[in-house]
Amino acid sequence: MEINANAQDLLAQIRDYQSRIESVKNGAEISSPIDSVRSTDASTVDGSTFSSQLSKAFTSAISEVNDLQNISTNSQNEFQMGGDIPLTEVVMNMQKASIAFEATLQVRNKVLTAYQEIMNMPI
Repeated sequence: MEINANAQDLLAQIRDYQSRIESVKNGAEISSPIDSVRSTDASTVDGSTFSSQLSKAFTSAISEVNDLQNISTNSQNEFQMGGDIPLTEVVMNMQKASIAFEATLQVRNKVLTAYQEIMNMPI
């Protein structure tokens, strides 16, 4: 029964992400960890506070991806050792970790591309 609950939770998350994507296509704002940085008044934020908040947001996101990777590895090991864990849960944990890692990789690539474009701008 727990597998169905996890599958339902995953399906709900996917539907939530789809609705966020649709709202972005329609011009609406979405909430993200970066929104806490955006919500601060720019006139009162110095560079160190901004970079500190941004650093915390990225650290938190990477920590979440790392936690998913660890959960995936632990569930794989438990299954291989003959533990009481269903294969579907192992596969779901692997997919969650894979998707989170791929998303993190894409964000890194976009940030790197933006940095390179800024560095190549004429002064």
